[in-house]
Amino acid sequence: MRPSFAVLAAAVQAAVGTASTLTPPVLPLIVRNPYLSTWLGNARDVPWSKWPMFYTGEELGLSLMAQVPSTDAVYPLLGKPHEALSESSNFKFPTYLGAHYDASTTNLTYRIDLNTSSPSSPVDITVSFLSPITPTSTLRQSIPASYITIYVQSDVTVNVYMDINGRWVSADPASQITWQYDNGLGSGNKPTLQRWRLQRQSQLLLSEIRDRAEWGTIHFTAPADVQYQSGPAPLVRRAFAAKGSLTNVNDATFRAIRDREPVFAFSKSFVPSRKSGPVSGSVTFTIALIQDPVAQFASSRGLTLMRPLWKAWFGNVESLLTFHYKDFTNAARLASDYSTQLAHDAYQSGAQDYVDIVALSARQVMGATTFSGTPDDPILFLKEISSDGNFQTIDVIFPSFPFFLYTNPRWLAYLLEPLIEHMLSGQYPNTYAMHDLGTHFPNATGHPDGNDEYMPVEECGNILIMGLAVVDSLLYDKDSAASSIWSAQGESTTPMSGETAGYFPLNEFQVLSGIDKQDGKWGGGALGRSQAQKWIQRSYNLWTQWTGYLVEFSLEPANQLSTDDFAGWLALQTNLALKGIIGIKAMSKLAEVGGYHDDVSYYKNISDTYIAKWEELGMSRDGSHAKLAYDWYGSWTTIYNLYADAQLCFHLEGTSLDPSSTYQDYDQQQPLKPPSPSAPTSSPGFVPHHIYTKQSAWYHNVRQKYGLPLDSRHLYTKTDWEFFAVAVASESVRAEILESVAKWVNETNTDLPFTDLHNTEGSGGFPGPNFFARPVIGGHFAFLALQRACNGSAWRGSRFWMRCMIEVENLVDVNGNKHESGFGSGSGSGYVRF
Repeated sequence: MRPSFAVLAAAVQAAVGTASTLTPPVLPLIVRNPYLSTWLGNARDVPWSKWPMFYTGEELGLSLMAQVPSTDAVYPLLGKPHEALSESSNFKFPTYLGAHYDASTTNLTYRIDLNTSSPSSPVDITVSFLSPITPTSTLRQSIPASYITIYVQSDVTVNVYMDINGRWVSADPASQITWQYDNGLGSGNKPTLQRWRLQRQSQLLLSEIRDRAEWGTIHFTAPADVQYQSGPAPLVRRAFAAKGSLTNVNDATFRAIRDREPVFAFSKSFVPSRKSGPVSGSVTFTIALIQDPVAQFASSRGLTLMRPLWKAWFGNVESLLTFHYKDFTNAARLASDYSTQLAHDAYQSGAQDYVDIVALSARQVMGATTFSGTPDDPILFLKEISSDGNFQTIDVIFPSFPFFLYTNPRWLAYLLEPLIEHMLSGQYPNTYAMHDLGTHFPNATGHPDGNDEYMPVEECGNILIMGLAVVDSLLYDKDSAASSIWSAQGESTTPMSGETAGYFPLNEFQVLSGIDKQDGKWGGGALGRSQAQKWIQRSYNLWTQWTGYLVEFSLEPANQLSTDDFAGWLALQTNLALKGIIGIKAMSKLAEVGGYHDDVSYYKNISDTYIAKWEELGMSRDGSHAKLAYDWYGSWTTIYNLYADAQLCFHLEGTSLDPSSTYQDYDQQQPLKPPSPSAPTSSPGFVPHHIYTKQSAWYHNVRQKYGLPLDSRHLYTKTDWEFFAVAVASESVRAEILESVAKWVNETNTDLPFTDLHNTEGSGGFPGPNFFARPVIGGHFAFLALQRACNGSAWRGSRFWMRCMIEVENLVDVNGNKHESGFGSGSGSGYVRF
């Protein structure tokens, strides 16, 4: 009796064994950085109905087939290679069993019924795409490569095939490309790997065509025991369909991508034997995009060509590819550990739908980033994908920051580093924080004329909030209180000294659970306090400069853009003002940790004064909700910036969990105790708690079929801000809006990677502009980051006051019927406050 296919599938990824409940229209396949980004479009249909695509929707040549001699047929698995087969080719379609995914892996499963006279069982095949997220190993995360593994379970011979084409190296089909085959990779005297290399014949350094990189080399790597062939797509694919094998021949006629479409293929045979019985095996391929440099950056040294971070640890490309290929088991294990913990945490803080939403989001966030710098001073670059292509946009990093706090706050510090370095060097002339490092990725040439997109209050508030979030992530004594489970693993490392040493170097790798090349502990204890203080002191003048701008301009913001620039310019924005005021409050904490004690009370007093005035100006006349703008009566808005108040623990002020005096003593926190019946009804917290509860009730009232609209102007929503907003709402409101988002994922007709901007009614489609594949959906991790904030007390405190103050609202519907049993279950039901 042959072993069940479940045994084989367990080797793929244990975490993916749980069936995915949501069926998005697009799934990630190979997603590693802004240029190595391959997706399965039309993912609700069979995978051979459409070619895989780049995140823009442009097709990429990636095809997989299986050939079964006993049926004399070839079966397409991915892409449309069958269209290149001759009329005489016997091709059939397998039974597609569906897709499963976790944070790092997408598995496509198939069954081929043999329909022969023999009693053989069906052929089971799983194609597994692994782009591992490894929060404890920045080295592995920095490698621009992914794994594709084909698992086969069969009683009969099965041959599998994979090819790629020149579209991987240029968006222009007229581009001339060159390629090379070699089989000399591997350590020792006997090569263990072979590969295809392809690139543009004329590299266009640091240039794009329709968001596609026009420089760099694709490396398609395979084990030594597979066959290879290159040539025109019909010729190569028909050869495999006819014989189930390739000819080990390389077509040496270099030409354009569209000229007799050259493809580069590998094939592998799985043959059962009398001795070992049925086949239960696999073959792994890797695809890497090697670029050097990865960007140019106006650093403190001037305009600098930036090399990839991996280059510091690997002497050449061959050693990198060999390590990456042979590290598959370790990388898969680390990725599986992350996915398993993520699924557990997401289920605890949301529901099964939330597990799938954050799993879909993780690779998309990291897929907008590229690691650079040196181990002394690592940097993480980020592209503002699809909206305008800006480089290191602060208000795009901001919505993504919950992902980084939860996964690895070290990476958030690496994202802020180039912005701080550039502005410290004096290359940006304005007194407020810059919008981005460059108009278009990968060129971070700055804005020496100060003419970047005008979002002064937005960006000052964002960077102050994220700066304090980085500091808070360093400040813990017990590992269980760390903002990320993974950042507390390992031992503390010795900080480097010298002029070239950065503040958060990767100078000592460790072996954890038998796997080497893992990061040391992030912060914690006396070292974390010292790191936080030095980091603040290094750029304290910038922090105070940005805060000074907020002191002058945030309470009553002039006509300007917020991060939601597609909505247009607007003066006196309530939500924008709140961000600025929370930024001033954050400065008081930065001053405290940095040792600037004279500044602490100054910024605290200003923020306290401003927040009281903000409530007076920003809330509706009946006090039921926040207005879109101070002077826009009858309007409402999603106050998603309220999330920062809770994430930074300001909402615990005035409670027994008040963290204001615990920066030097983290173990003295006491459980929150319910007040006595005679307790005063004053609302604690920096932003008064009744603001939270009123907004929570309002979100219930205005929810639509597919979620919570951004504000009263339109019916579109931003999913990142939805999760920010409902992370600090009541549990019932959080659940119903999460249900709406899940419904949208299952029903939306948007045909590009997870959009963060969509309509909440109709078909839930793009409202224009069309946003897709953006890293801002790191905001979907807001529940998870908040769950661990404030030494684990943030959500505990929130649940308490949300329950005690106004959890059960007195509501009246439009017919005058009073409801006293909590929130209703309908969407957009027209309730108003009684």
